[in-house]
Amino acid sequence: MKQIKHLNKGDKIAIVSLSRGVLGMPFCKHQLDLGIKRLKELGLVPVVMPNALKDMDYVANHPEARAADLKQAIIDPEIKAIITAIGGDDTFKTIPFLMEDEEFKEAVLNNPKIFTGFSDTTNNHIMLNRLGLSTFYGPSLLNDIAELDKDMIPYTKEYFDKFFKNESSFEIKSSPIWYEERTEFGESELGKPRVSHKEEHGYETLTGKGIVKGKLYGGCLESIYNAYTGDRYIEEKEIYQKYNILPTEEEWKEKVLFIETSEERPNPNELEKMLEELKSRNILSLVKGVLVGKPQNETYYEDYKEVYKKVFNDLNTPVLYNLNFGHSYPRCIMPYNAEVTIDYDNKTITINNQILSD
Repeated sequence: MKQIKHLNKGDKIAIVSLSRGVLGMPFCKHQLDLGIKRLKELGLVPVVMPNALKDMDYVANHPEARAADLKQAIIDPEIKAIITAIGGDDTFKTIPFLMEDEEFKEAVLNNPKIFTGFSDTTNNHIMLNRLGLSTFYGPSLLNDIAELDKDMIPYTKEYFDKFFKNESSFEIKSSPIWYEERTEFGESELGKPRVSHKEEHGYETLTGKGIVKGKLYGGCLESIYNAYTGDRYIEEKEIYQKYNILPTEEEWKEKVLFIETSEERPNPNELEKMLEELKSRNILSLVKGVLVGKPQNETYYEDYKEVYKKVFNDLNTPVLYNLNFGHSYPRCIMPYNAEVTIDYDNKTITINNQILSD
């Protein structure tokens, strides 16, 4: 896997819309402006890719245009990082245009750069990792950089700032505060804080014990489930099979799986169905350990715990619950392919190897 240089002040960062095309809609203008302003305040030079501001219908109907934006951002040597606008549900449609493009695939290796986003962006992460690029399950533009409060959420900003550092290791800590998702996103919400709560649980070990080391890999559970089953779009499963981009059994053996559930907040029965699918494919027994993100708004918090305990009851795979990544607020960065050490007894998570280098 290619190591990625850390960011410096003055570096260009590309903004891409690879799934739901809301970024260019009039109702989103105040968030776009705020996101660009915040990136500049961080010392970066935002570059909005050509199709990222097209309307929702155009973006939805032209996955080749979304793919072209990602290709252009990857190829451009002056662009050092790429951030997705937001998630959605059909990012997989960009995959054929990119996996059939030899120039793009060569550029992924020749021009490695930071790529961050979450949710349906899981599809992009999985594809880029198959091509040899280590990426980051982390902040997106609209959800995080363009936080409508007077600044980014402090915990999220702390982990975004790690893109500027050359750390040989760092700890992923539990945030002392968690935040609810907003119900309104209009211009009138600018400057208003989110509803927040003191963290009452911290990390919780649901099964297993001891210390585990492995390579981080995962994303949104619904996205991974749909990649295997085609439950949402049958062509999604077909595309994943055609390009062989999901891990093999041997590859799963070296990984620590991180998973979280989306803003749709699947009920406990749906969660169990998705986990049982991964279990039936031996994924949950092959991986070295599992890290689970906090459910958004803590919906089904205790119910989900019982589902995980039930599914993993006859497995030796340890599970640590309630991490701050994915659809919950705030969120850290989860670096794909980084070696992680998890102490399930003391509930600590340490990223060991240098993932941002000179």
